[in-house]
Amino acid sequence: MAGGFQQQGAGTSASPAQDKDNMLVVDDNVGGFLTRASQRTLCNEWCILTYRQENGRTYHAYKDGAYVLPNDEAENHRLDLQHNLLLMSFDGKLHCAPLDETFHRVLDAGCGTGIWSIDFADEHPESQVIGVDLSPIQPAFVPPNVNFFVDDLEDDWTFTSKFDFIFSRFMTGSIRNWSKYLRQCYDFLEPGGTIELMDIIYPLQSDDNTLKEHHSARIWSVLLEQGFSAGGHPLNTALNYKEWLKEAGFVDVVEVKEKWPVNAWAQDSKYKQLGILAIFTRPKSEGGLGWSAANLRVLLAGVKNDFKNPNIHMYWPVYSVYGKKAE
Repeated sequence: MAGGFQQQGAGTSASPAQDKDNMLVVDDNVGGFLTRASQRTLCNEWCILTYRQENGRTYHAYKDGAYVLPNDEAENHRLDLQHNLLLMSFDGKLHCAPLDETFHRVLDAGCGTGIWSIDFADEHPESQVIGVDLSPIQPAFVPPNVNFFVDDLEDDWTFTSKFDFIFSRFMTGSIRNWSKYLRQCYDFLEPGGTIELMDIIYPLQSDDNTLKEHHSARIWSVLLEQGFSAGGHPLNTALNYKEWLKEAGFVDVVEVKEKWPVNAWAQDSKYKQLGILAIFTRPKSEGGLGWSAANLRVLLAGVKNDFKNPNIHMYWPVYSVYGKKAE
């Protein structure tokens, strides 16, 4: 990788510097995993790394429950696969927004495994890339121009400097207060800076009506969206990104639409190549749908059959929406 590597101490935390709001202001120009102080308690290495276990999966410990999906090896593999699918969708590009000038500071908001941060840092050694996530699942060895932080992006931001580019990918289903989130993105962008939101949209669709309402895959994707919506974080927020960015004050907003076909029904070679359990079984009181494991197995068996059926031309819409902060 460009510029060599530096080793980071995963799971370490800074000493508390609490004010009346109990916030820890961190210097995000240094490496390592840092988090903010919670009320009366500094979330140290133990509480960050002691993951909650449910149905054989593990979930983030810091701000437990803020993010619905797991953070174990299987999920990390899915996130990295998702990264490669997005590269394929957008013709090998890490972003859709045109980046004509040098970006000195870049924020990867909700960085997951850190794969986008690392790839971007390799392509742009002149940039300092900051990755933020609730889980410290990023690698210990990273390019020297990458730093990762454990934090909740829905809390008040305390970065010490503004950014030239904020990249926010697959945050649908994670952010509850999009108005506050985009306002903070705007406030922490330099004048002339760029923001890009990239997301999938549920439920599954088809253009030729080969995906019917009675198909298990359609039922599954509708129920999944309903489950997330009931918890306050729907999976179709990308439908609103263009208007939301404009309302937040961004200009030159552009919406790019792509599709992720399920299986290899698409004729185009690109789309042919392209071609989550806990939310169902978790009790309704905990943000799930309250299904029994037996009923879920029956539904998923039908979903698998539908996914293998090339006569059902279903896909997920994928949007990238970007804009700029006026200079």
